Amino acid sequence: MPTIPPRIALVDYGAGNIRSVAKALERSDLEPVVTADPAVVRGADGVLLPGVGAFRDAVTALEEAGLADAIREVTSGGRPYLGICFGLQLLFEEGTEHGITPGLGQLGGRVTRFPEEDENGEPLLVPHIGWNEVRYEGDHPMVQSLPERDIYYFVHSYRPEPTDESIIAGRADYGGTFTAAVAKGNVFAIQFHPEKSQSAGKRLLDAYRAWLDQS
Repeated sequence: MPTIPPRIALVDYGAGNIRSVAKALERSDLEPVVTADPAVVRGADGVLLPGVGAFRDAVTALEEAGLADAIREVTSGGRPYLGICFGLQLLFEEGTEHGITPGLGQLGGRVTRFPEEDENGEPLLVPHIGWNEVRYEGDHPMVQSLPERDIYYFVHSYRPEPTDESIIAGRADYGGTFTAAVAKGNVFAIQFHPEKSQSAGKRLLDAYRAWLDQS
């Protein structure tokens, strides 16, 4: 008998490339349910939070819709959570874009802008846009299902600085080494965009499907 695709709550708070993410999930035999309903988020097989835009606006939108508490519940021990770009950054205690803004507070650390110069003192173009290699580390189920290194598409000006380095699951280099992926329990979150990363992106979403099957 054919298996039923896992039902993924694709959180829609008005600031994300929802359609392309949904199509990428479908290619990995996942069933995306685009939703702004906290009850759907709490009841799904897995939760995916994408997003682009400003940190403060995103936090405000999630709080006003009641989605922030639902995501906190999921990331505190619920279904497998996958964060993409803002879905990674918003998990941290605070962001520094346009002043200090509290995040969802699920991970220790802050989100800061890339420096104006690289580690050699040369000017650094910000935002970081384009393909870059991610080096995975650790024993999280997602990491175990992925190549040791893979190349993904990035678009961002800010990156997380975790206080606990043990949650770092992937690193990349741009003006120095930065955190490109984090993992903690039922949380796996990435700074890059799998929906824009062709075969590498599909490998990652296939790994997410496998993780869901194991959970």
